[in-house]
Parts: sequence; structure tokens; C-alpha cells
Amino acid sequence: MKQSLQLKLGTQLTMTPQLQQAIRLLQLSTLDLQQEIQSALDSNPLLETDFDDHSGETHQDQNTPSNREQPDTNSESTSSEQAEDDWSNSIPEDLPVDTRWDDIYTNSSYSGGESEDFAFEQRNAASESLQDHLQWQLNLTPLSDEDKRIGETLIDAIAPNGFLDSSLEDLAEGLSVDEDEVLAVLKTIQQFEPVGCGARDLRESLLLQLRQLPEQTPWLAQALTVVGQYLDLLGKRDFRQLSRRTRLSEAQLGEVMRLIQTLTPYPGEAFGGDEPQYVIPDVIVSRREQRWVVELNPETTPKLRINDSYAALIKRADNSSQNNYLRDNLQEARWFLKSLQSRHETLLKVASCIVEKQQGFFEQGPEAMKPMVLAHIAETIGMHESTISRVTTQKYMLTPRGVFELKYFFSSHVSTDSGEDASSTAIRALIRKLIDAEVPRKPLSDNKITQELDKQGIQVARRTVAKYRESMGIPSSSERKRLV
Repeated sequence: MKQSLQLKLGTQLTMTPQLQQAIRLLQLSTLDLQQEIQSALDSNPLLETDFDDHSGETHQDQNTPSNREQPDTNSESTSSEQAEDDWSNSIPEDLPVDTRWDDIYTNSSYSGGESEDFAFEQRNAASESLQDHLQWQLNLTPLSDEDKRIGETLIDAIAPNGFLDSSLEDLAEGLSVDEDEVLAVLKTIQQFEPVGCGARDLRESLLLQLRQLPEQTPWLAQALTVVGQYLDLLGKRDFRQLSRRTRLSEAQLGEVMRLIQTLTPYPGEAFGGDEPQYVIPDVIVSRREQRWVVELNPETTPKLRINDSYAALIKRADNSSQNNYLRDNLQEARWFLKSLQSRHETLLKVASCIVEKQQGFFEQGPEAMKPMVLAHIAETIGMHESTISRVTTQKYMLTPRGVFELKYFFSSHVSTDSGEDASSTAIRALIRKLIDAEVPRKPLSDNKITQELDKQGIQVARRTVAKYRESMGIPSSSERKRLV
């Protein structure tokens, strides 16, 4: 084979470490970003937290498009340029070595730490479990050592919802005692708070709660009959058959239902469970002087800067390991600050564009939501759809209507009679509004909801209504029917 040299031209995309870091920071949630920043502070001596608040008065100019009627990308670009000028002016002229404008990241809208007013005990206290609560009452109950041993086993066998998971026969066999002894201790535990714990099914739980009520409670006897004998009819909401069996009129049955609805189906649900997960919004939207203002949350990240003292130790012509170590960390710190700055600028730009396109939502609510996909935002601000996807994932926006993930504002469209498209989110909101306004005795069927939407110019199939209803966790019309 004859060897030869050939020249070929081609293009190839190479992801530099800086670009990889910027993309990684862009897709991190607020909590993950805080951990990443702390990790960078721990590993890089050239990076430090800036506790000074000398630029506090400029934070609105840097982060908010407040000088315009509504957020748009042109004014956002001007805001970014002004922010760069502010950063440049805040860098001292005698900064050592060859540091540049990006050596100090002093955006005052990012401040570290949390409010000292937050109750430390409330944040760190572990919630009491159902087992702990029942065990505490068992310790206060005068029982023999053997009965307490049985009681502890029973409490361990109670599920988080309050029901007894194991059969008495299995428990008695495991304890090597008679089943009657286990039942006797179970009866005692069933009198503990919350009433109904230790029940073996829903019927027993409701009966235990009813029997704890005063004897003079109105409709108590009828409620005991309904729960004890006709709970299956009650579950099916077959009120006609239930009225015939109990010989109660519709009005009387309604009073019985009101009493039963005061009970707790699962008595253990008030205890334990997962710890609440608090969402920290990345951006804040507020109404100021008839304008919607978008700004970054000042509590999301700390202010960072280059450590001047360590940077001053770097010598240009020194190739020692110590000097190279400081020089490498200085470069990494610069990259990190630029990546962090890029993340916040991109997030603010995307959030501002979302607010601009979904002003109907902020003015009127979910019913005015417009259909929007990632491509709409990407085209407006000149970015790739994958970038918009990273920015809107696990990022949250605090609005006067609540906290929403940025993904919430994107939805598919459905055609209307007027020729315009309606957002699927808006259709869900209309369905919920119709169901909230329905008469409990005669709930709207999916077909009826379809007809009501058609009257408003929105044509959707009945199966689509059923799909949207189920996605919102709303039961069918037969399950929503009530006498009270």
C-alpha cells in the first residue's frame, strides 16, 4: 500500500472546560448550586465570599427591567451591559497581577446566609411519629410487664395510616401468648389518641371514632348503623338505596352524612410522613407602578470575589509549584465567576421573556394562559432549545399568584372556534372552575363539561376532558356526588 498525505477540511464542536462548567451550573437547582458554590469555596483559596454590601444601591439596576413597561430582550441586553459597567467600576485600580473586570463578582442581589429570625428549633426539630405518640401513651397506662410487651409489638405493627397491618393470630403466635390477650391490649390501644388507631379496617376505625362521641350527639345512632351495616353503599354513593335501607329521608341522610364527614378515615395521617420540602424561588415577579418587574432572588447565592491577598502572591516569571498552584486556582476562580454570572444572566433573560409572553396569566390567572413551547422562548432570546430546557428545569418563580416552576408556563395548544389556540393549562383551569361551581347533588359529567367548554368556543373531546380531569386528581361525577 502506497502512503500519501491528504488535506481535509471540516468543522468540529469542541466543548472547553469553561463551557462544560457553564452548562453544568446552568442546569443546577438552587439547592445544588449552593452546594456547588460551597464546594468551590472549600477547594479554591483564591475564591472567597464578599460580605461587604457596598453595591447594595445598584442591585435593582443590575437585575430588574424596572425602567420599561414590560420585560423584553432588548432592554434586558442594555441592563446586562450596564451591570458589566457597574462591576468594572467597583474593581480597585491597583488590583494585583493581571486581574480583569470579572475578578470580582459583587452583584449585590446575591447575598449569602439566611434570616436570623428563622426559628432554629422549627427548622431542625424532627416531627413526632405515630409510634412515638402511641408509645408515650402506653408508658403512662397502668399495665403489667407482659401486657406492655404485647402493646409495644402491636404499636410496631401499626402502619403510618393508623391501621393494624398484622393479624392478631400472627402476633399472638410470635409473642407465644393467647390471641385473647393480644385482643385485650389492642382494645386499650384503640382508646389512645388519635382515636381509631389500631383498627383493622376502615369500618372499625370509623366505628371507634363514633363510639367516642357523647351519647347525646345528634344522629349518632343512625351514623353507627350506616357505618356498621351499609359502608359499602356509602362508598358507592348509592344514596337512593342507602335511604331505602335505613328508612331515612334525603334530608335526614344528609345530616347523618355531615356527622360521618367529621371523622378521620385514616387516623394516623396527622403524624410522621415526609419532611416538607421548601422551594427557594430563583426569580421574583412583582407589580410596581403598573409594571411587572422581574428580578433574581437575593437569597439564592452568596456574593463571590477573588481573594486579593492570595492573588498578590502570584509572580509572573515564577514557575515554582506554589506559584503555579495559585495561578491555576486564580484561573479556575475566574472561570467559575464568569459561569455563575452567565447562569444568572440567562435565567433572568428567560424569566423576563416568560413574563412578557404570559402577562395574561399574571393579570387574570391560569384561565388566560397562552400556549407556549420552548422554541418560542429560544427564538425570542436567540438561544438553543436545550439551553431553555436546562434553565427552566427545577427553577422556580415567585409571583403574586404563588410559586411556580418555570416549566409550568409551557403547555400545548388546542384549537378554538375563533381560530386562536388555547393553552392546555388554561383548559384545565376552566375545567376546575366549572367543577368548583357545580351543584354537589348534580355534579357535571365529562360530557356536560365538554358542552360547557364548547359554549366558550373551546372544542375538545370528552376523552380529553376526562384526561385533564384525572391529571388534576378530580374524581368522576359519580364519585363527586354528595347530599351535603
